[in-house]
Amino acid sequence: MFESLVRFFASSPLLLLFAVVALGYPISRIRIAGAGLGIASILFAGIALGALDPRLKLPELTYLLGLAIFVYAIGLSSAQSFWGSFNRRGLRRNLLVAGVMVASTALVAGLALGLGFTPRMAAGLLTGCFTNSPALAGVIEKVKAAGGTPDLLAEPVVAYSIAYPIGVLVPMLAVLLAQRFAAGRPPVAEPAAPEERRGLPRLEVRSVLVTHPEVVNLTKHFVCEKAGIQVVFGRILRDGAYFLPKADTALRLGDTVVVVGSAVGVERATALMGEAAEVEIQRETTEFDSTRIFVSNSAVIGRPLRELDLPGRHQAVISRLRRGDLWFVPHSETVLELGDRIRVVTRRENKEAIEEYFGDSYRALSEADFLTFSLGLAAGLALGMLPIVLPGGFTFRLGFAGGPLVMALILGKVHRLGPFVWDFPYAANLTIRQFGLVLFAAGIGTIAGEGFGRTLASGFRLPLLLGAAALLVAGVADALCLVVGARFLKLPFGELYGLLAGMHTQPVVLGFASERTGDDLPGVGYATVYPLATVLKIVLAQLLLGLAG
Repeated sequence: MFESLVRFFASSPLLLLFAVVALGYPISRIRIAGAGLGIASILFAGIALGALDPRLKLPELTYLLGLAIFVYAIGLSSAQSFWGSFNRRGLRRNLLVAGVMVASTALVAGLALGLGFTPRMAAGLLTGCFTNSPALAGVIEKVKAAGGTPDLLAEPVVAYSIAYPIGVLVPMLAVLLAQRFAAGRPPVAEPAAPEERRGLPRLEVRSVLVTHPEVVNLTKHFVCEKAGIQVVFGRILRDGAYFLPKADTALRLGDTVVVVGSAVGVERATALMGEAAEVEIQRETTEFDSTRIFVSNSAVIGRPLRELDLPGRHQAVISRLRRGDLWFVPHSETVLELGDRIRVVTRRENKEAIEEYFGDSYRALSEADFLTFSLGLAAGLALGMLPIVLPGGFTFRLGFAGGPLVMALILGKVHRLGPFVWDFPYAANLTIRQFGLVLFAAGIGTIAGEGFGRTLASGFRLPLLLGAAALLVAGVADALCLVVGARFLKLPFGELYGLLAGMHTQPVVLGFASERTGDDLPGVGYATVYPLATVLKIVLAQLLLGLAG
């Protein structure tokens, strides 16, 4: 019976693929103390089937295709956050995470030397401790390019599989211990940088009466600069008449202004400008009204809002922007992306024209432009094949993982070249990304399963050593991040918890930290370092593999 089942599944790779997914995906939904394996459960399901019989193996094209699709899609979605993280405030946090990761890589190399791990196991251990599938994919590709056998391909997967759960649980434990340590200590003030430019779960709206003379003749730009915030001015009531402010509109005493921003930004704007108005004019819809629009017109993509000049050309103001599950406060340099949902304030008779200008087609957002997707991915694969010679004669290639990722970060930054729009709608990007990761996890799991089974059959000494090493690496990395960040950089603990989650590229840890703190500060740290951490882990894992070899 068993032999018949094995032959049946081995004869149909497509059937085997979906059997692995069907077996692993339900496990991803299991939560213990808020933590779960996610898509990694499909990797483990593939390993289990591959260990049962070496014939239960998916073609290599499965994981290579999934890898290229996944990293390209995640690069496009992370491009803006990645390039934006190099401002003065973000640079210090990224340097902290980069320093910790470089130190962790050195620690892994030392442990590999002392405990007898192969370079492939060391690279897998590093990727597992920081729970990063793209980095593992890069290692697998490099091993395969060097003529790796199934047993050699299994080594990094074995180390990754053992270290992965530890890489999830240790930062969660670090958050708990840090909270206990921080209890009773004076809190570090929340950074005064314009945090409203990051995504927030919600935005506040308030009508503010201008009563303070010091803001008279100031435009919104100078009000934001003076208060250290980023808010949007909606409609203004002046001398009994409503109008939409332009970039050069100056405030006057007695104006009632609709202010949109984060809770902190709205409070600061109110204190600076005057007081909360008795009448909420944002509810007045006799002349102006607001409408929610899906951005589906590619003509408005890749251009900052100052170029669109909505108040001057279209008598309209974007008061807020939603991307995925987060709200953003738009500013003059904000660039719209396909799939954004925007709240636009305009004259009632102008609503249809504004909706047509931005597209407002949900169907168009569900259709991916596979021409630009194919061109960008092909360029990334070509870039990954180019040899990069480092000092000392070491040749390095970005490969199937790094090439598409770097190309996506570049294309996601420029948004468009002539008629080609590189951005993907948020929902389409998320779906493609998930599909690619499923292909990669299932494919590499079945290929590595045979070697994984032989490793376990040889005894428990090696798995125990790998588990102990992963515990040490993750513990040292998290302790370094917390201690240096709190003592020397004076960062709030809430933001440090987000840095931990971003360093591990682990949304489970972010959710746990946000639940423990009860605020949005962990999300600041996570969004700041996540893109760089993803790229850096791909590079460090391959450098570790090459240098150790």
